[in-house]
Amino acid sequence: MDPKLIALDWGTSSLRGFLMDAQGAVLEQRGSPHGITALPEPGDAGFEAAFEALCGEWLARWPALPVVAGGMVGSSQGWREAPYVRCPADVSLLAAEAVEVPTRRGPSILIAPGVLSHPSGRAPDVMRGEEIQIAGALRLHPQLAARGHFLMPGTHSKWVDVRDGRITGFETYMTGELFAVLCRHSLLGRLMTAEAAAPEAAEAAFARGVEAARHSRPGDLAHQIFAARTLGLTGEMPGAALRDFLSGLLIGQEVVSALGHSAQADTPLALIGEESLCRRYAGVLQSFGAVPALQLGNTAPAGLFHFAIAAGRVAAAGDSAR
Repeated sequence: MDPKLIALDWGTSSLRGFLMDAQGAVLEQRGSPHGITALPEPGDAGFEAAFEALCGEWLARWPALPVVAGGMVGSSQGWREAPYVRCPADVSLLAAEAVEVPTRRGPSILIAPGVLSHPSGRAPDVMRGEEIQIAGALRLHPQLAARGHFLMPGTHSKWVDVRDGRITGFETYMTGELFAVLCRHSLLGRLMTAEAAAPEAAEAAFARGVEAARHSRPGDLAHQIFAARTLGLTGEMPGAALRDFLSGLLIGQEVVSALGHSAQADTPLALIGEESLCRRYAGVLQSFGAVPALQLGNTAPAGLFHFAIAAGRVAAAGDSAR
């Protein structure tokens, strides 16, 4: 089947391209390290070069293909800024507020905006890229559109509420970034060894961190994280397992907070993201009695296709989700 769309998931440290057919199926995909902070050269020329390197062969064969993009390429440091839209937001609003950037190869690129949540009396929260993954999840699993709750673990984990197909609110937890900073740039990392712990020791250390989070009180985290040093100093935990303990503690704290703030027992919970990380979160959730209904993997290609349909760049063949 001939392709109908080029879709780009353009992040901070990576770029992924998908060649898609009229049904939204991925015919071919390619990856590149040229995220917005690692371009071949600065400025617009760097974005052009990264785009051509990834998609040049596709464009040479199918020069009339429409191109859409989501992620950090639309940030203030991206190719063109696509300002945030406010909650409640759905894929139609993303399409209506998208921005277009011309390219020297011919086709322009339509870039999706991010989403802003700013409830009264609370600090603002933002996402950029995750809204496309949500759009893909809803296209692939329309039963979640009426009322759904999504966990998207990662460097900046997102917990997202969806009602009637629209993102109504979300919370960001800097769990992954906090873990990296504490391991690499704090006293805690001094006793952490480079080699990984044996599977049994790693699992036990992670579970101990989760349990510490489960029984914590508000404000305990700044005290609890010091155990990632003292457990090693006293020989109670091997240095190779201290990283696992800290991971369990931080993920556990995230889950304690998020379940207390927003998740509801009668709302299906779905996980979106990298498989091994989602499995780890699923295990923590299960230990807290909140079993995810679905683990969806990478839904960005489906979301980009849904965005292209909403923007009128492609017509859905029978409008059937794949």
